[in-house]
Amino acid sequence: MKPAPFEYHAPTSLADAVTLLARLENEGCDAKILAGGQSLMPMLAMRVARPDALVDLRQVPGLDHIRLQDGRIAIGAMASKRAAELSELVRERQPLFHAATRLVGHQQIRNRGSVGGSFAHADPASEYPAVALVLDMEMVATGPDGERVIPAAEFFVTYMTTALEPGEVLTEVRMPVLPPGTGWAIREITRRSGDLALAGVALTLRLKAGRCADARIAAFGIDATAVRLSEAEDALRGAVPTTESFARAGAVAAASLADPMSCIHASAEYRRHLVGTLLERALADAAARAH
Repeated sequence: MKPAPFEYHAPTSLADAVTLLARLENEGCDAKILAGGQSLMPMLAMRVARPDALVDLRQVPGLDHIRLQDGRIAIGAMASKRAAELSELVRERQPLFHAATRLVGHQQIRNRGSVGGSFAHADPASEYPAVALVLDMEMVATGPDGERVIPAAEFFVTYMTTALEPGEVLTEVRMPVLPPGTGWAIREITRRSGDLALAGVALTLRLKAGRCADARIAAFGIDATAVRLSEAEDALRGAVPTTESFARAGAVAAASLADPMSCIHASAEYRRHLVGTLLERALADAAARAH
């Protein structure tokens, strides 16, 4: 299929993009932002999305940086996933985000797909939203009223819906560097390499005096958004990191999932089982890295 007709706009500055989006909104025009296009273009081709206008950000300068800023890693929304994958800063200082990036699609998709576009797309089966919850990331949005910072816990609202207001542009994502002695892991099950996950977990694990001092765990591919597995986190605190304690945490996580989504590829019960198994294995990965 071919996309439905739409207007095409290519602003050359962030200010112009914000002004244009505000004007289109005032005119009652449904406008979509085009970043890397690796998620949006297939939706247009299948007419799942039928916007009146596209606002292409590829000519807007200053949105493709990857840098250390005030002790946090700041990535511009238009930086490609491939740039994040190849970044020595990301690989060494935030390996969980780096590992998640390598799981996104195939290299050809990462070459063009933007970091910010994935966050704004907010697919519940993608890796980034779960990692954002685990790392307590911040999203920087710029709109007619200026810039605001949105915590990850408030950014993802529901299925492919974020807290971005009409006329706002996601311009940057920020994440902490991984503290010394903290383990990390991300595991997922897909039908084929590069597919979206049927289920997955991402986590960090901090050990102290031979016990689990803290854990932050999120699951993806099971609900309308990525979800924190707080009951499993509580079950781990103070526990000795053993196969048995990890199995208990996996069982707690599986039992805490009230209503996992079901589709032709994976039933709710299968997704529940996957989360428990993946968490058990991911905790072993993270504990080894923490040591």
